[in-house]
Amino acid sequence: MSDASTAPLAVNFHVWKPCNMRCRYCFSVFRGVEGHLCAGDALQVITLLARAGTRKITFVGGEPTLCPHLGALLARARRLGLVTCVVTNGARLPQLLSTHAASIDWVGLSIDSADEGVQAALGRGSGDHVRRSVRLLAEARRLGLKTKLNTVVTELNHTENLAPLVRLVRPDRWKVFQVLPVSGENDAGVRDLLIDRKRFDAFVARHASLRCEGLGPIAEDNDAMRGSYVMVDPCGRFFGNSDGRLVYSRPILEAGVVAALAETGFEPRRLAARGGVYRW
Repeated sequence: MSDASTAPLAVNFHVWKPCNMRCRYCFSVFRGVEGHLCAGDALQVITLLARAGTRKITFVGGEPTLCPHLGALLARARRLGLVTCVVTNGARLPQLLSTHAASIDWVGLSIDSADEGVQAALGRGSGDHVRRSVRLLAEARRLGLKTKLNTVVTELNHTENLAPLVRLVRPDRWKVFQVLPVSGENDAGVRDLLIDRKRFDAFVARHASLRCEGLGPIAEDNDAMRGSYVMVDPCGRFFGNSDGRLVYSRPILEAGVVAALAETGFEPRRLAARGGVYRW
């Protein structure tokens, strides 16, 4: 097991590259990645992460609910004592909840704007994303799961006031991100969506009163996001973004967790600094 100060406490496992939406700012498109781990190898990666000290695993994509063995991965993580989370666009979340809710602790959904037109312009949904996400978050809460709301702040939504929407869905955690450019991944779609730190801070300040209600926001600007996440790609390699582009490690199944993670630029202190360790 790794030393507690360097263990990958929280891991984002990007299990599936394909996605059924085309969010313009997405940097998890993995342009240079071919294929994905088979189910058996993905299960073994989870086992190695748990042995190395991981306590929470978040399944992301692409779109993780498109992965045919996501249920098995959730079940393995649960048996190993990990806190589990699925961050999804919601398109196939009802099916997942109907069969695997017992293996899920957290569900995360993204709503960037209360305006369905803005959501569609960002590439998420075709005019019903907000309404559907509100319903799905309510269903997750009904099942006793914790909920997380993610919002990416861009040129299209930085002047909005999302407080009424946040109060409506009442997530356990609301994370607000400054749209992040990653070289070679989202260059084409993100250029006219970028905002400076001043505009991002203004968006955060507009919602500061929600903190008194326990509704966030938990803000991450571009600097906070770089080098502060432990991320695994669909091929079972750690990857990092500390210098503005994606850098990949050797496969975890070949190099082991400790050696592979050291190749990505991850800094544990930055994870703590952005509030990435909390009551899961």
